[in-house]
Amino acid sequence: MSTKQITVIDQTIREGMQHRGIVFSKEQRKAILEFQEELGVDICQAGYAPAHITEQEHIRYLNQVVHQNGYAIRVAGMGRASIRDVDSLVMTGVADFHLHANIQTGADEEEIHKSLNKIGAAVQELRSRVPDSRISIAILDIGAFSGGVSPAVRDSSNSWQVLERVSYFLAREIGIDILSLPDTSGIMSPDDFYDAVSKIVSKLDDTLEFSESDISQTLDFEEIDCEELTASVRTKISVHCHNDLGMASANTLMGVKAGATVVELSALGIGERNGIGDLFTVAQFLKNQGYEIRLDTDNINLFKAYYQYVSDICKTQTGEALLNYNTPFFGAASRTHVAGTHAGANFGIFKKDYNLPEEYFLNVLCGRDLVKRYLESMEIDFEPERLHKITEEIKSQSASLGRCLAKEEIIAIKHKTLLAL
Repeated sequence: MSTKQITVIDQTIREGMQHRGIVFSKEQRKAILEFQEELGVDICQAGYAPAHITEQEHIRYLNQVVHQNGYAIRVAGMGRASIRDVDSLVMTGVADFHLHANIQTGADEEEIHKSLNKIGAAVQELRSRVPDSRISIAILDIGAFSGGVSPAVRDSSNSWQVLERVSYFLAREIGIDILSLPDTSGIMSPDDFYDAVSKIVSKLDDTLEFSESDISQTLDFEEIDCEELTASVRTKISVHCHNDLGMASANTLMGVKAGATVVELSALGIGERNGIGDLFTVAQFLKNQGYEIRLDTDNINLFKAYYQYVSDICKTQTGEALLNYNTPFFGAASRTHVAGTHAGANFGIFKKDYNLPEEYFLNVLCGRDLVKRYLESMEIDFEPERLHKITEEIKSQSASLGRCLAKEEIIAIKHKTLLAL
């Protein structure tokens, strides 16, 4: 069991604005931030500063709320790893900056040089203007660099070597706080994502792989003191996974197993296209596997309220709710039973740890134990010695009607068996 500390970045606000064009108001952002604070989220990614002055204002407002109330959560603004975005990011008043850098997979030496200069200049400018800044940079994207292919093919790929080189530069040459490895394309499988992340982690752990002259001395921006940098580098690896193929939460978990210590998630997995990893699901799995995490996944009622709040906003603006019958854990489907084999046998999430009510539907697949549980849950009195007859009659009627039976029909069956005494 691992005791590694995991940092949780909740991207509901920023990613949510990409879900079918939802727009969160100032008040809605504040409510979302307050849910995050109470649940124990570490960082709130609060908006995309370069998009518009209102985004800057909203990020600044949330940061003020945090400081005025003494909250533990930190507020981060997002932008591009470009000098052009520095002004808008600094205007937010935050110290956490999440930047994204679009590196071409087939970049040649000149293009790599140009990209690294651009990134380095932006980082240097942010640090000069916000001395206590904490900087995260996402390389877009690990899925495109790997192509979701096997390690053997990836190892021979020049694009993968570009990713390794850029990762090393960001983590070891300029010492950013967080290096984010996003599967922005959402094309990777859990095993390939694990291999890719672990390969980058191993590369960064191997301090002999590159010398300083390999990269930093060839760049144009002013160099950082190398001795000071070596002493201060504590770059964490973060993972951000899209859900196009339904693998976002699984890939996030596998990224942590591969060495990442920061996860980027959202409420109900909201986000662009199919969204990203789900906040509750990933956090619960990490806790179950022994990772240290502040997020309070035991506070089921508050988590449900948070998810319902975000879902209601989506329903109002798009006509479709995010929280539905088949939502993992919080949806009613995860607590329903039809086949008697599963009911009461500790399958699924219905365990004493959660104290969640089960629902039962009776059709031709039911057994006596399931019928007993149904009758007790519906407070329908019955004679225990008649349970076998009640069950058989339910099965027969269900088979004849081709559907499950309603409560009134089951009560009628119970009376029928009593009259047969």
